[in-house]
Amino acid sequence: MIIVTESQQKKIRSSLSEFYQIHKFTIKEGLIALLICAVGDLIAGIILGKMTFFLETFPGLLVIIPGAIGMRGNIFGSFASRLSTNLHIGLIAPEFEFSEQLNYNIFSSFVLTLVLSVFLGIVAKIFCILLHYPSMELIDFILICTIAGIISNIIMLPITMLVSFKSFKHGWDPDNITSPIISAFGDLFTLPAIIASTFILNYIDINVIVKDTVLAVLLICVLISFIYCYRLSDETKTILRQSTPVLLLCSFLGGSAGGILNSSVETLLTNPSLLTLIPLFSGESGSLISILGARLSSGLHSGLIEPLRKPEGNTIHNFSICFILAIIVFPFIGILAEASSIALGTAGVGFDRIIAISTISGLVLVAVMVILVYYVSITSYNNNLDPDNIVIPISTSITDSISSLILISISLLLLGLLI
Repeated sequence: MIIVTESQQKKIRSSLSEFYQIHKFTIKEGLIALLICAVGDLIAGIILGKMTFFLETFPGLLVIIPGAIGMRGNIFGSFASRLSTNLHIGLIAPEFEFSEQLNYNIFSSFVLTLVLSVFLGIVAKIFCILLHYPSMELIDFILICTIAGIISNIIMLPITMLVSFKSFKHGWDPDNITSPIISAFGDLFTLPAIIASTFILNYIDINVIVKDTVLAVLLICVLISFIYCYRLSDETKTILRQSTPVLLLCSFLGGSAGGILNSSVETLLTNPSLLTLIPLFSGESGSLISILGARLSSGLHSGLIEPLRKPEGNTIHNFSICFILAIIVFPFIGILAEASSIALGTAGVGFDRIIAISTISGLVLVAVMVILVYYVSITSYNNNLDPDNIVIPISTSITDSISSLILISISLLLLGLLI
């Protein structure tokens, strides 16, 4: 038995109090952003539940949705992280005004969305063929993804800039605010953008010639934009060269997350409150890890964090903040999932069980991801790769994949023990 003396207890309380005083604003800002993200994820789930007509009319549309949501978060999360880093180190002025540096980041994010949208449409069709799903034609997949990408760009670019600049101007750290809020907006606007793109597809689907012409024009514009952006400057070239392979990998990781859910949830997790918890858990996990990734990236750029093999100093503090936020957020989304099921008149597993499932799953996930994110950050930094372009896309995509697996495993374990 370990006996803690009174003096040691005082020392522990003093250390905890000192830690809180130093990082209270970071914890407060991150918590507010995560709670906003939780509401966004819940609304996104409701929208998805109302898309039955579109899913039936456009077979294979469901295959697009997880990848599209993940892509928006990855691209604009990285964009927000780059803005945050540039604001921290003074490359972009906190008073919003268009500059060469800002314009490069805007254009690169727009081009990445277009390229990845085309790729996502192709991948979705391939998945449908391999898995023998009924599906639309390839041209329909590409048009829906690309049109939805353009709509999302028009909405998400100004929102990302507004959140980044306003948070920095008001003394908040964009690393703690932007990624979760941008993820929430991405979840909210991606699904309506996909719905809008289906209406546009119906409008241009007058005959094959019109649809083929529209596709050809879009593909030519995407190709020209990518080549022009790649040659525009060293900044845009670096962003495209480093981000494109990573985002392509993330598309496949997003597909694996969907595969886990499709193969496991329907047979193992038939309870409505657990199904409601899945998008909440995945969204909050990704946002929490993106906060850590953004803070590590800014710390490496500014010299506050050393890329050491063994994490120490400010890195450990960031890990601790991540766990503190997890302890608060994951029980909350468990309560939110159960309350939503009750409000919709469906049976739940009980508040005690779902809180335990959400909390334990969240802590296990965070324990794994903080180490993984740290080593992805320092490895990319030590190899002269910008962590802003690498860390958030990879970490959130891996989080999406393993969060489903961890949540399902913990749910089965706890429900089996509690029955």
